[in-house]
Order: sequence, then C-alpha cells, then structure tokens
Amino acid sequence: MMGDLWFGGHIYTMQHEGDAVEAVYTERDKIIAVGTYEKLYHTYFKSIENEINLQGKTMLPGLIDSHLHILMHGEKLLRLDLSQLKSAEEVKETLRNRTANLSENEWLIGEGWNENQWDDPIIIHKSELDEICPNNPVMLTRVCRHALLANSYAINLSNVKEDTPDPQGGIIVRDEHDEITGYFLDTAQDLIKRSLPSVSKDYLQKVIEIAVDDLVSKGVVGGHSEDLSYYGSFDKTYRAFIDAIDGVNTRFKAHLLVHHEVLQDMFDQNLGWGDGTEYVELGAVKIFADGAIGGRTAWLTEDYSDDPGNYGVAILSLEDLEKVIKKARSHGLPVAVHAIGDRAAEEVLKIINRHPLSNGRRDRLIHGQILNERALELLSKLPVAVDIQPLFVTSDFPWAIDRLGEDRLKLAYAWKTMMDQNVHCAGSSDAPIEEVSPLRGIQAAVLRRASFDGKIYYPNEALSVYQAVHIYTHGGAYAINQESTRGRLIDGYAADFTILEEDIFQVEPDHIQEIDIAMTVIDGKIVYEKNPYY
Repeated sequence: MMGDLWFGGHIYTMQHEGDAVEAVYTERDKIIAVGTYEKLYHTYFKSIENEINLQGKTMLPGLIDSHLHILMHGEKLLRLDLSQLKSAEEVKETLRNRTANLSENEWLIGEGWNENQWDDPIIIHKSELDEICPNNPVMLTRVCRHALLANSYAINLSNVKEDTPDPQGGIIVRDEHDEITGYFLDTAQDLIKRSLPSVSKDYLQKVIEIAVDDLVSKGVVGGHSEDLSYYGSFDKTYRAFIDAIDGVNTRFKAHLLVHHEVLQDMFDQNLGWGDGTEYVELGAVKIFADGAIGGRTAWLTEDYSDDPGNYGVAILSLEDLEKVIKKARSHGLPVAVHAIGDRAAEEVLKIINRHPLSNGRRDRLIHGQILNERALELLSKLPVAVDIQPLFVTSDFPWAIDRLGEDRLKLAYAWKTMMDQNVHCAGSSDAPIEEVSPLRGIQAAVLRRASFDGKIYYPNEALSVYQAVHIYTHGGAYAINQESTRGRLIDGYAADFTILEEDIFQVEPDHIQEIDIAMTVIDGKIVYEKNPYY
C-alpha cells in the first residue's frame, strides 16, 4: 500500500507537553509511524507516494469542536447576522435595510443580537419591530439561542394570545400591564418557531455543506453537533447529514447528539450509539436542564444578583429529567446535558450518579459554566466529560459579574479548577453562539480577556497553551470514547491534522487567534488548503 511522508515542520504529537517528532508516515486514513525523517524514509521508501514538506509550518492533531450546531451555523452564514452590532438602533437600522427586499409572507430572520455588548442594554420591544416591518413575520434570535424577539405579525401567525400560559421551561415576557412584549425565553421560543415554514432535505444538505466548508477552513476536522430535532423530522435531517458529508465530495467527522424528543424516532429506525457512516455517527442523548445566564434562565441555587427572586428556569421537572435519563440508560446510552447554572449541574450529576452506565460510554455535561462545591465534587468522581466554551469568557464579562456576584464566580468558568480535579474537558464554540475558531478558543482559554473592555477576568482559571490545545484535540476525542484512535499523532491513530502557518507554542498568546490555518487534513486527504501548493 502506498502512503505519504509528512516532514519539514514542527510536528507536535500531543502525547505530553513538548513532545515533537520530525516526520509522520500515513497510509490512507491512518498514521502508520512517527519518528525521525531518516528512519521513516528508510523504513517506508518503497511505499512513499508523496513527500509533503511542511516548510516550517506546525502540525497538530486535527482540532475538534466538541459542541456546536452545524446546521444552525450554516444558517447563520446565510441569514442576517446581528452579532457585531453595538446598539438597538444599529439592529433596527439593519432591519430597515433588509425589509425592502422581502416578498409576501417571507420571514425576516436575524441571528446573534446581544444587548450585553451595547452601551444601553435594552430589549427591543415588539412595537419597534412592528414599526419597521408590519407586514412580514420577524424573528430575531439572541446570541445564546435561549431567547428571541418576535413582532406582532409572527406572534399572531403563531396564535399566541395575551392569555397563553408560559410553557414548562419557558417564559413569555410580559410588561407591567401583562401585555406580551415580543420577548420569548427558552421553551417559549417554540411557540413562535412552530410557525416557521418547513424546509426540504435539499436545503438542509446545502446548509450542512456550507457549514462544513467554513469549519474545515478554520482547521476543524470534526464536530459534535446537535441538530436532529429542529428541522421537521429526525429522518430528514439525519439523511441530509449522510448525503452532505459523503466522504467523497465532503469529508468531516460529524458526531450527532440525539435530542431526547426524537430519541424514539432513532429507535424506530433500528439505529443507536455509533451507528451511521464513516463520517456521520450517532451519539449521546441530548437533554436541556436549564437556559442561559444572558436571559437569566440558567437554573441557580441562589437567585440572580441583579434580579432578586429569580432562580432561572428548569426546562424539565426533576421527575421528567430523571425519566429521560432512565430511558437512555435502558438502551445503554450516555446523556449529554445542557447545564449552565449550578443548580442544573448539581441535579443532573445527582441523577447520573444514581443511574450509572456499565458499558464504558461517557456522559457529558455541556457547558458546566457555573458550579458549586457539591457539583464539583460529583464531577471529580464521575466519568463525565465537560464541554466547555472558552470564548464565553470573552463575551460574558463584565456583565456576568452583575448577574452572579463576585462570590459565585469563584466556581464559574472554572476550567483550571476542573482540570486540576481530574475532570476531563473538551473545547468547543457552541456555534453559532460563538464564532467557529478553535484558535480563538485556545487564546481565550489562555488569556481570559473580555472583548467588551479588554480586561482579564479570573486569571487563576487560565489554561496553559498546551492544556488549551489538549481540550481541542484529545479532549474532544475522549468525550466520545475515541481517545485511543483520535486526538494525538501516534501510530494507528487517524490521519487527521490541523496545520498552522506558525508555531502555536512559540508565539505570544495574544497572537494565537491571528495564526493562519495552512491546511486541514481528514483521513489523510487535504480538505482545505490556504495556498494550494503541495
């Protein structure tokens, strides 16, 4: 069998800090050997088809985004992006510019607004949206995707009335006169989203392809995505992934979490953990335990410092949460539970502790953003990986201090504390919540510098560059029980590489996010190349 010899750069195996080799020899989708150039060349010279000189660039194991929403990321690339706007007026002006091109009944959909990045952090009222766009439905999703704004047209289309009750795990925000403001939190968003027009499998396939093209250009070789319950049916969305990431025209290692509401759909097709194709596989059962701190719906043990009496929202009752986890266990499935608040994390971990897996598969706490001592103690004892989002610290501060208070922040965004307690962490973006960019995530994990004011917050929780790269390589593989085949440059591991223009371990930390991606390689095949040359 013929293979490729990669050499001529800084090649870090990520087995331990500083471990580097001169060359890597691959055949098809596997690393066959690593070592010195001379040894590999003389051992395999009869089989070497291509010699790939990195010309001083840096090779890492392929970077993995352990929690994102691939379809939503693709849609953000297609839709109106509000994430960089700095005021409510800028948002409204952007909407005004878009309304002229709307056709009859077409939805005006915007993504990513964040009032905490505005000088005046007000929530836009539906009346303001009505003035701008009275004859089309408007839906503007907040950056956290745990809240949205809707105009009267969208509210009426969705048959939401003034006396419509709040759903379990959601809030229809009303003013002092008990009138709907147009602000919908967590599960209340579904009241509006149910009126969105259905989309075709072809549309979903196109969006996935757009998203994957962007992901590989950022050096990402694989991602753990949760999309299967939002686009009309499990089967349509799953088949769109299978056809979009076919391994021929498109390569990307998509590990798909299965929302508990479509779990039975998966069972009805005789599918389960690990089923799929070489590039699309099914994973853990996704559950939401709470909301987010931006909209004050993360479930806390103590009330919000800036909203006395509000403890956040439990998306499911504790009884229902335990039922869902027990159902997953009855099929030998791990769970991946969204838990941002400390009460949510604690309750989830208590249930996991009562119902352990016996087959070696790993549960996951998604976010683990705010902990308390009881939750941290449970985490340190359980085989639970935590999907963390380093970029959250850049976008959540300083306003997170107002939400939580100084004392509670001692165990918030506590990545180093978790790792020091032997908790396995995996790095992610939660795209489209944050930008897909592992390098930005790595820099954020190292510096903990807020984008709003440029200050560094809680530097005692900062990771080293090696630790930060580790969570995006080995960490992402560990979370899905693939640490013995992915995430390191070792004999027998996948030939997945992220190749950088500069040495990430030698540049100044505040330059990390500026390093260009030179090449992304999946199973030995170059899927992205900045300057095609080799």
